[in-house]
Amino acid sequence: MAEWVREMSVGEWYQPEEGEPFEIVGIDPKAEVVLVQHFDGTLEEFDFDSWMELRARPCAPPEDVSGALDLDRNDRQDFGMDTEIGRADRWQDPLDFLDTR
Repeated sequence: MAEWVREMSVGEWYQPEEGEPFEIVGIDPKAEVVLVQHFDGTLEEFDFDSWMELRARPCAPPEDVSGALDLDRNDRQDFGMDTEIGRADRWQDPLDFLDTR
């Protein structure tokens, strides 16, 4: 098994030299495959040789995680979601969301 595979884990985000960032959703060392999910929800599989050619480096996840949900502003309102994408203070106090009735 390639040594660099041990440094990767599911849930990490990577930025290829060219293209948009993606999340690692599976690693199969026996089949020598890395499965990724792009921000828009598209899944893609890379064999280890193709992965090395990407020259992908770890990066921070996107602030707005709704990309795979394909929601526009009106859809977000319909589902009772904030229309402001990426608000950092949204999860500061999880107790604010408890039903106290």
